[in-house]
Amino acid sequence: MSDIAAIHSLVDKTKQLKEEIAKVIVGQDAAVNFVLLSVYCGGHSLLIGVPGLAKTLLVNTISDALGLQFKRIQFTPDLMPSDILGSEILDENRKFTFIKGPIFSNIILADEINRTPPKTQAALLEAMQERSVTVAGHSYSLDLPFYVLATQNPIEQEGTYPLPEAQLDRFMFSIHLEYPTFEEEVTVVKNTTSTEVQEITPLFSSQEILEIQKLIRKIPVADNVVEYAVRLVGKTRPKSPGATEFIKTYVDWGAGPRASQNLILAAKAHAAISGKYSPDIEDVKAVAIPILAHRVVKNYKAEAEGVSISQIINTIL
Repeated sequence: MSDIAAIHSLVDKTKQLKEEIAKVIVGQDAAVNFVLLSVYCGGHSLLIGVPGLAKTLLVNTISDALGLQFKRIQFTPDLMPSDILGSEILDENRKFTFIKGPIFSNIILADEINRTPPKTQAALLEAMQERSVTVAGHSYSLDLPFYVLATQNPIEQEGTYPLPEAQLDRFMFSIHLEYPTFEEEVTVVKNTTSTEVQEITPLFSSQEILEIQKLIRKIPVADNVVEYAVRLVGKTRPKSPGATEFIKTYVDWGAGPRASQNLILAAKAHAAISGKYSPDIEDVKAVAIPILAHRVVKNYKAEAEGVSISQIINTIL
């Protein structure tokens, strides 16, 4: 199949995929879209929303529709790295055998990732970056495709360990889930209080998803689009020449080079699912907020004056 035919096929499959997901997930179109973009790019996502917005159900439904293996890890204060990665045990022949942990799956739902101490959070770092884990000096490769979709509750901060900036940077997108509209909530209540269960039909195989990731990387990008993305990221840094007075006043730290890479990769995927053969500046703008939101650190002045991260990013857009 030629690359052009593959893009047309991806547009059709994505439409079918969204229809499958909509059988279970009502609304949350933007969140579904960004999770699918991160899957097509091979990136990880952080889902942020108050309890009861179907974050876990969303990830579970998407993994079913993609035909991928799914494991959920509930992060708690007493969770140990070995509970995620696995551990070596002494078998009956007095030989050490490695028992794989839940990380050995295609999609990992790291539920309430900020509930666990930094040592356990860091156990995910190597897996997210290198697609492998090291236990007792031995390295084990993870099955591909591999994604971490983590959830975080923004309101309950007691007994939580905020993710360090270095770990946040590993996530391609931070996706904020909003409350449903009145009509959507009525539909949710009707669907979840009856005996009817919706069956999800898997539409992809692991191999097809890996092919899509290759296809996205092959998409050409014009120099002016790359330069726009790099300039955009540069404007988030208060010490850069392109920073406005607004950024210098309200921002402590801006986004790093990984943000520029992710902007271009996500813009390619956004263009592909829109049926375009190359991304333009509009595609970069469409993915900018969820890519930059968790990489820009506002200062105490922004906090005191109620300036949000979205406002900061919108001023540079």
